[in-house]
Amino acid sequence: MPTETACDRRRLTRARWSVAAVFCVHGAVTGSFATRIPWIQDHAGVGAGQLGLALAFPAVGASLAMPLAGAVSHRYGARTALRGLLSLWTLSLVLPALAPDVYALCAALFVYGATAGMSDVAMNALGVEVENRLDRSIMSGLHGMWSAGALLGSAAGTVAAHLGTDARLHHLLASAVLTAAGLLACQGVLDLRGSAGEKPPRFALPPKSAVVIGAIGFCGVFAEGASLDWSAVYLRDALGASAGLAAASTTAFALTMAVARLAGDRVVDRFGPVRTVRVGGVLATAGGVLVVLAPHPAAAMAGFGCIGLGVAVVVPLAFAAAGRSGTNPSLSIAGVATITYTSGLIAPSAIGGIADLTSLVVSFGLVTVLASGLVLGAGVLRGSGRGAAAGASGVPASPGAPGSLGAAGGQRPAPGTAPDLRA
Repeated sequence: MPTETACDRRRLTRARWSVAAVFCVHGAVTGSFATRIPWIQDHAGVGAGQLGLALAFPAVGASLAMPLAGAVSHRYGARTALRGLLSLWTLSLVLPALAPDVYALCAALFVYGATAGMSDVAMNALGVEVENRLDRSIMSGLHGMWSAGALLGSAAGTVAAHLGTDARLHHLLASAVLTAAGLLACQGVLDLRGSAGEKPPRFALPPKSAVVIGAIGFCGVFAEGASLDWSAVYLRDALGASAGLAAASTTAFALTMAVARLAGDRVVDRFGPVRTVRVGGVLATAGGVLVVLAPHPAAAMAGFGCIGLGVAVVVPLAFAAAGRSGTNPSLSIAGVATITYTSGLIAPSAIGGIADLTSLVVSFGLVTVLASGLVLGAGVLRGSGRGAAAGASGVPASPGAPGSLGAAGGQRPAPGTAPDLRA
């Protein structure tokens, strides 16, 4: 097999930063929406219970649509598919703010979630492909860019809310800017295409390997979602912290996650995915214990920080491992994404339900138990880090990306069937 040329390396470097920009745009949409939920609630005239019901529809839409992303990528090519799916996601940002009632809001959020899920699968599959070809970990950094985009979107949304800007106008402008940014970012991603005669993937359940990997992602996302949504309430209600200090804990947790993910690739390259997640699980478990036993808000904030550091790289590594499992990487990624989306959906409500029956302290006892699951189950991520795609000769392989474009499961494609790399 010929050695990689300098031109190929430049294309891969460009593809890496292009897909990183895509992750940033994707996160910015989420941040823009989240900050205007109170306005959307008032505009639609829904109560807390109806809002909670409506906010379940993005996960429902995503779960149903994500398995279709591979077929779209196979039919149109990875670059064109990502360009279209990401544009649908950024444009769907305008829909929730237009909803006049709970029924329209549920429908809008269903579309919002479906487009989010399909673009999520497409960009993660391309990220895994770039990671394979570069032969070093980049997925943690890509998810760090998503977190950075979410922070940027939420910062802009906070300013808009402070100024009293109508969310319909805010989201219209944000959608236009993010659509343009997304189209520009997609120009540099890999243009993977299926080999001649290859059948497009059909809707199917994810393989067993993806379910096992998804279980680790479930534990990480549950701890992340519970901490992000409930840390401020925990400090205020359980420890008597002021509203300002409680809010600061949530912001600090989000920043911790973003920084840890941006720095996570170097850690994974040095220590490997299994050891990284196992040590992270120990750190997150210790953080959970500290939160549960904290006598003072400062101790609880430190505990939440440990949870954030411990779980930060779990989801990126789960996606990376899924991209190298089974015969259809895109289907595996969709399966893991569905499980993690489900975890993110049920975590806040589970914490609230347990707190109603017992206390918030007991709720975070559950978070601590799930965090310990990372220590026990980290072995399923073996091979999701640097060199995972290398063959016996040490040459990076080119596993299929969206829609099994090329060889499956991390094996080298047969001569003449390797996916195109056109930047």
